Amino acid sequence: MKKLSLVLAAAGMFALSACNHTPAEQAVDNAADNAAEQLDNAADSLESAADNASNEATAAALENTADALENTADHVGENHM
Repeated sequence: MKKLSLVLAAAGMFALSACNHTPAEQAVDNAADNAAEQLDNAADSLESAADNASNEATAAALENTADALENTADHVGENHM
């Protein structure tokens, strides 16, 4: 949840950024890139866990969560530019 909160807060800041980037704005862009990468990595881990799940319900829940993380990572990448 902390990562998701960080991503949502970062996405809000990115919406305010302009085309000309100051060092502070560049730092925000870098933070967004890092947050998106962390979300993608977490999604990959969940997909691996789903592959090793002992039942289909657990696997489906893990896959759904992984998909949600990937979607969030995509939106962070789109909104910070």
